[in-house]
Amino acid sequence: MKKGAWAERAVPGAVFALHVTPRARRNQLSEGEVLKAEVTAPPEDGKANAAVAELLAHALGVAKSRLTLIKGATSRDKVFRLD
Repeated sequence: MKKGAWAERAVPGAVFALHVTPRARRNQLSEGEVLKAEVTAPPEDGKANAAVAELLAHALGVAKSRLTLIKGATSRDKVFRLD
């Protein structure tokens, strides 16, 4: 995905609910009924969470530090907030 492809969604305070698939073949975001994130990182020691944050930040065109995981640290369903 091109950097900043979802830049129009990068509004401070925006909330992003994603369904995550760890250990996927490649890193990608897709839209449908829900946002889906596939990451190659394993779900160990927060590696998948960090990979999802990096992928989402890249798509939004913002720094990874602006995203906060507010729900779902150990779940496949996660909610991030853009600060």
